[in-house]
Amino acid sequence: MSTKPVLFNNTVLRDGHQSMAATRMATQQMLEPAPILDEMGFAGLETWGGATIDSCLRYLNENPFDRLRTLKNIAPKTPQLMLLRGQNIVQYASFPDDVVETFVRLTCENGQDILRIFDALNDVRNLQTAIKATKKYRKHARGELCYTISPVHTVENFVKMGVELEKMGCDSIGIKDMSGIIQPQIAYRMVKELKSKVGIPITLHTHDTAGLGAASYLAAIDAGVDCVEVSIVPFANGTSQPDTQRMLALLEGHPRCPKFDTEKLAQLRDYFEGVYKELSKFTSPANERVDSDILIYQVPGGMLSNFRTQLKEQGMADKFDQVVKEIPVVREALGWIPLVTPTSQIVGTQAMMNVKFGRWKMICQPAQDIALGKYGLTPGPIDPGVLAQVEKQTCKKRVTERPADLLEPGMEKYRKQCAEKGLPTDDETVVLFAMFPQQVEDLHKAKTKPAAAPAATPAAPATPAAATPARANGQGRHLFVTVNGKRHDVTVETLEG
Repeated sequence: MSTKPVLFNNTVLRDGHQSMAATRMATQQMLEPAPILDEMGFAGLETWGGATIDSCLRYLNENPFDRLRTLKNIAPKTPQLMLLRGQNIVQYASFPDDVVETFVRLTCENGQDILRIFDALNDVRNLQTAIKATKKYRKHARGELCYTISPVHTVENFVKMGVELEKMGCDSIGIKDMSGIIQPQIAYRMVKELKSKVGIPITLHTHDTAGLGAASYLAAIDAGVDCVEVSIVPFANGTSQPDTQRMLALLEGHPRCPKFDTEKLAQLRDYFEGVYKELSKFTSPANERVDSDILIYQVPGGMLSNFRTQLKEQGMADKFDQVVKEIPVVREALGWIPLVTPTSQIVGTQAMMNVKFGRWKMICQPAQDIALGKYGLTPGPIDPGVLAQVEKQTCKKRVTERPADLLEPGMEKYRKQCAEKGLPTDDETVVLFAMFPQQVEDLHKAKTKPAAAPAATPAAPATPAAATPARANGQGRHLFVTVNGKRHDVTVETLEG
């Protein structure tokens, strides 16, 4: 067993608040702790990507690139990480290669050091453009294995994917357990076998949703994992990553225990307790507790509680158990796809529709696209009956090409659209507009709007989290389904990645 201290990455400025407070921590709330985190000795600070870019634009009235530049300026020593959805970038749909490369270039130029690159289907073809671009701009490409449990997701297959990621040029490999379901014995075995097959570092990322996270970290550390990812209470544990202090206590006396200033960690906890209170409308006790249901249904943290709200809005509150039990049925029919953004939302929506209208009576557009191969190759086969129904309804055949190969270059098209709307046409604006057109337009209007006359008595500054009222359970995405002439509005929550 290695005696080299295990490295800790800290996620409190990204996945910590995404998992516990709907990604609502504002840049202003990060200014005080970021320089302290920078001096702590973490191997990396996760600060960007995932849902933060959407949240900045949609809810916080921030330019996400401004956040990136600001955090790099005030925390320049520690490498910073981001989460990138491969060909989906930080959205749901696939984007052309030129849009992906432009986004990666801007990300690297503005201070990002390590790009965690994953694909919801584990289709490595959807990773190649982002990996190649990251290497082109001389940054660290960390290829992610999206961990899930199914008949086709074996340790052997994950190790094969890890070997392929190394051949594609990745500088390290991340085991991305988005649902917090990796068991200690599996973590140990996967790390051990990856270590025997690849020569690049391995990081384990998990959530403590089912109460397994810290134990699986210990097992992985015994197996020789190079790095694990932790957060800071109260943006830790539960649906987030295990707490830093907690992991240090669990590792006390272990030959691989790293050293951290516990007084500074206590100061950071005190600070983040205050931020947590400021974000109280976006937090929930459901995120803080261990939920063993996740081991049965294998869905990302927070999805079950979100479902209760959504079903109530659909007049289906009494159908909760039926819908949750339908999730594995949909997942198997769609090729045992992992449940991570955007596939978790797609499977959840289709499960709801199966219960509401009858199994496979209506198939939502994204589920059709999964079946037709528009998201890439699924890990297992699509149910033949479902595929036949989709092909008949859409008059389309399943494609086997890499989805991005079917897309025309997009940057100049989006640049023209920006110009037509009176928006700036620089690459930064254009690439954000490609993913979030309405939000970028709204942000630009807000910045160019004439300032109001000053009030006679200055008002107290608003708390950043309260600036924009929004749903406590995360970002919403609407799907519309028409059945027998009646239109149904289905809201899908951003849950992970």
